[in-house]
Amino acid sequence: MYTFKKETDLKAYDEYIEAHGGQYIQCSRWEKVKTTWKCTYYSGFENGERVLAVLVMERDLPAAGKIWYAPAGPVCNFENAKLLSEFTEFIKSEVAKHKITAFIMDPPIPLRVNGERKEEGHALHKTLLSLGYSLNPSIENYTYKQPVQLFIPLKDENNNALQAKAILKKCDKGVRYSIRIGEQRGLVAKTFTSKDVDADPSIIADFMGVMHDTSERDNFVERNGEYCAKLLREFDGCSDLKLVYYDKELDKKLQSERLEKKQEALSQLDTAHEKKARQLREIIDSVDKQTEHFEKRIKEADEFTKENRICVAGGLSIYYAGMGSCLFGGTRNVIRNNTRSSHYLNYLRLCESINRGCRVHDLGYVIVKTPALEEDGTLGTLVPQDNFKGIYDFKKSFSADYYEFIGEYVLVGNRLKYYAYSKLMPTAKKLKISVIKKLR
Repeated sequence: MYTFKKETDLKAYDEYIEAHGGQYIQCSRWEKVKTTWKCTYYSGFENGERVLAVLVMERDLPAAGKIWYAPAGPVCNFENAKLLSEFTEFIKSEVAKHKITAFIMDPPIPLRVNGERKEEGHALHKTLLSLGYSLNPSIENYTYKQPVQLFIPLKDENNNALQAKAILKKCDKGVRYSIRIGEQRGLVAKTFTSKDVDADPSIIADFMGVMHDTSERDNFVERNGEYCAKLLREFDGCSDLKLVYYDKELDKKLQSERLEKKQEALSQLDTAHEKKARQLREIIDSVDKQTEHFEKRIKEADEFTKENRICVAGGLSIYYAGMGSCLFGGTRNVIRNNTRSSHYLNYLRLCESINRGCRVHDLGYVIVKTPALEEDGTLGTLVPQDNFKGIYDFKKSFSADYYEFIGEYVLVGNRLKYYAYSKLMPTAKKLKISVIKKLR
């Protein structure tokens, strides 16, 4: 017999979340970020021992009453069918008591990893259906995010930490090349904390300039600067903002050094023996190729701004409960392909997750097409939308594993209001996105 109650000891609640591999969106800090939602915390106990914790977020919706959403569902043992059953009966009673339209959750149990079926996902799907939940098959209606993630494992099968260089060897050749040349092309990386951002508004301004360029190019919904600063502030100590700058003066200095190296090679060429001459010609050819890229960079950068240092890439990350999560990130259009700043940035974020002892590095999700249902009622294979195919390929090039989760599950409290919610929400989302883009 399990007992469930509203939680008042949020310190103990957060300690349980973190110790049992919960996500940052399940802890009490999240309430201070998502201020438009009213948050309640529930805990489940067996013989006085905490065995379940769940953040429930409430929101009023026009024509649809109140909706409850549990980000990533409860933190518990999802293989414990008895615990899930009793929690479901408890939450049903709470839904009725508070006159809630629907209770929604999206447990982080994979259906497939890299296309390979995972039985625990299918087993949980059957359990949830038997308890009265229904699967929401409509991607457009999802409350928070798409049911896919791309993870880079940071520990081996023996739970030993992997080294960044070992992970890099598994990445595509283009990634390895891009990271190697980053510093040779005038890139400089800086890491900022919430205190840095609060003290210097130009940091967030640089980041938002990057995100604006990215959202214009890739159709992302852009958060405002205050929201990003708030994330850093509320997750102080386990978050950071990394910015990559293109420094023209540094690039010119490096180019000058390369030209000196070429001149030295030319001066030795006439008297060198055959083997040495081949090596010298390789140096000369390499400098000539780099010079071509350099001249294009300088020209493009001068067309963009007269400033010496340009913020060309940025990423906001949270490191919580053994997972390094890339929340926001992007690159400017300017010299984007010439410097490969996106690869350089993401490798630095990966290294930070390793340094913090994380078990996985979450590269984030891509927007997927609405899937057909499988015969057993689970979501079909999730394929990136056409305009996100490039982003998917980029993330996969880091040797990331593609997780497809079982989806979003719903306990309906009021069928009429839930129908209004499920039909009106996609329209409301599209309207909100169009308004944001017009206001930018």
